[in-house]
Amino acid sequence: MNLKAKIFLLAIVPFAVAIGGIEYGVRQQATTLAESQHATMQAAYMSSKEIELRHYVELAQSAIAPYYDVPPGTPREEAERQKLALDALQQLDFGTDGYFFVYTMHGTSLMHPRQPDLVGRDLWTMRDPAGELTIQQLIREASRGGGYVRYVWRRPSTGQLAPKLGYVVPLERWGWMIGTGIYLEDVETTLARIDERASANIDRTVMWIGAIALAALAVIAACAAVLNISEHRSADAKLKRLARQVVDSQEQERARLSRELHDGISQMLVSVKLLLESALARFERGETRVPAAEAALATGLGRLSGTLREVRRISHALRPAMLDDLGLAAALEQLARELDEQGAIEVRFESVTARSGARAALPDPVNTVFFRIAQEALTNIVQHSKATRAALTLELAPGGVTLTIADNGEGFDVDAALADLRGGVGLRNMRERLDALGGTLEIESQIGRTVIAATVPLPLAAPTMQGFSDDL
Repeated sequence: MNLKAKIFLLAIVPFAVAIGGIEYGVRQQATTLAESQHATMQAAYMSSKEIELRHYVELAQSAIAPYYDVPPGTPREEAERQKLALDALQQLDFGTDGYFFVYTMHGTSLMHPRQPDLVGRDLWTMRDPAGELTIQQLIREASRGGGYVRYVWRRPSTGQLAPKLGYVVPLERWGWMIGTGIYLEDVETTLARIDERASANIDRTVMWIGAIALAALAVIAACAAVLNISEHRSADAKLKRLARQVVDSQEQERARLSRELHDGISQMLVSVKLLLESALARFERGETRVPAAEAALATGLGRLSGTLREVRRISHALRPAMLDDLGLAAALEQLARELDEQGAIEVRFESVTARSGARAALPDPVNTVFFRIAQEALTNIVQHSKATRAALTLELAPGGVTLTIADNGEGFDVDAALADLRGGVGLRNMRERLDALGGTLEIESQIGRTVIAATVPLPLAAPTMQGFSDDL
């Protein structure tokens, strides 16, 4: 893992852990708060319902007080008052599921507005689905002076069993228990809505935290990408500058070796050749002839001449003096002529200058790059293309200069050659040399015709020239 990836992870991982911890903490605290709110709301709601039930029962007691609070009379009068009291209670209700009920303290139903079929029945042993003795629970609480009882009863509006909170009080003189109740489904529904809103608020809060975290991660990633691109461009520029320095150092070293060979070794070889030629002439003019010595000197002179030609060829290949003295066109023309004279391939050179094109000398970097491209291309043509003809065309225009090398060889797969890491080195070198000058390389190849076109815009950009001048 590289340093940038480690730095990126050091920035992202702690941030993600912190955001995850914050999100977990917020959710836990919000959930705890919601549960506490639920318990508080439930207690407050139930308390208000209990007070409401007590008020309802007190209202019912007030309604039958004219019949219950009078002094006891005859059994017939008492029975009449009880009937009037039951009729009064039957008329009292509060909503579809709000009503009063009356039982004897022995479990017999005396009045039930919503379930008249229960009236007159002994319900002392009636049990709910859980097995609880419902009426006995109500009577037990009434016998204690009154209180609240939770039980299960059939809801009139739905016909389904539902949890219910009842409040009952005794009428001791008559041996009755009266009460009322509310079904807790409404309470549970209200509390469920509150819980849903709280849960939705928690989810929204967590989503906001997640959105902020994602936005922050996006900003970090964008900053990292910008930094990476900037560093990549900087590194790429440094690599190109280093490549230019390496290439220029190679050219300087080639030029130095070429001068050393031309001005040093070549001159010494010429001097040795002249001395040997003088010695051979003296042998030939002398009175005493030594044929073996003359033959050896002649052979040595022949080999020395070949060595001198090879030294001059190597010197010219390293850095032709004509490139620096007469310019690119003359150097390319000489290169084409030398290959043509070798007889391996017919090479022609043509220089084209547009009417409005400047005739000023090209910059040294352009001369060097185009000459090396021509050398590389012609070497590949001779060694690999099996071509019989090749053509070099140098075209100068106001906006740039283009060198075209064409041959009639068997062609090659351009994409495969550029993608091959082991092969295609020459083509990649051409492209890298042109990149340093802001130029382009176009290659088209098919059986019978391959064209390589190298173009450099003129004038060269200031940074490019500065790079070359710095390298020099």
